[in-house]
Amino acid sequence: MPDTTVLSRRSFCRGAAAAGAIAALGARAGSAAVAPPADPKSAWKIGCFTRPWDRHDYRTALDAIAEAGYSYAGLMTAKSPSGLVISAATTAEEAARVGEEAKKRGLKIPSVYGGDIPVKESLEAGIAAMKRLIDNCAAAGATSLMMGGTGDPKLNDIYYKAVAETCAYAAEKKIGITVKPHGGLNATGPQCRALIAKVGHPNFRLWYDPGNIFYYSDAKLDPVDDAATVDGLVAGMSVKDYRHPKDVMLTPGTGQVDFKAVMARLKKGGFTSGPLVVETLRAGELPVLAEEAVKARKFVEAFASA
Repeated sequence: MPDTTVLSRRSFCRGAAAAGAIAALGARAGSAAVAPPADPKSAWKIGCFTRPWDRHDYRTALDAIAEAGYSYAGLMTAKSPSGLVISAATTAEEAARVGEEAKKRGLKIPSVYGGDIPVKESLEAGIAAMKRLIDNCAAAGATSLMMGGTGDPKLNDIYYKAVAETCAYAAEKKIGITVKPHGGLNATGPQCRALIAKVGHPNFRLWYDPGNIFYYSDAKLDPVDDAATVDGLVAGMSVKDYRHPKDVMLTPGTGQVDFKAVMARLKKGGFTSGPLVVETLRAGELPVLAEEAVKARKFVEAFASA
């Protein structure tokens, strides 16, 4: 989303040791990049997040996403008490109902953004919230949980400690965990790489967001250049455009992001299949959103297969 962490000796040592594992992952991804490319018709999971319809119930968003021809729906914001489709406060039963609603419309869920975790309260509270989010993703039939990170340096260690302590738990439930460029201390590819190394678990990866690279750098950092720093880390992407100054509420392909060049660089770094999920569209009433959603799908299909 626009897309609003004091190292202890122990965490520093763990982060340093993990860096080698991350470097190895990057090397493996580089090797994978020279392999024959996957069939573009099956390699990419092209979807749309619920965010453009966040003034409406999530079911309205799911209806529109399915009607626009997508097979995948990312769960993010919606009209609800929490402002989210699924959060740590959501019960497993409620999450399962969300999953059934998606399934009825022929939609699969590649990513869930569940909001913040209460590490300001305590590490234990953060871990408990992470586990509830993971359980809710599993109940909904989702395959990954997206984290927004923290912009508070005082909370950086404890936030990623909570993530690290739950990576194996998520893996057991077949839920990947990702962090996205989201401002603060995770605004760029290099910052996200350092945080992934800090956690040091293969189940914690990057959900790339080219629009946010522009947004949080005030258009000083081009995502084409930033994409060269994330080889071996990318598990999915928010397809989000940008127009200066500070506008991401537009349909992909109508702003400053060179998606074809970004994708070419990400593919070179090993991201040759996975979710490509539209996050924002030009704002408007439901008929406008319906038209923009179709335009976005066709745009993503074109650049993904280029």
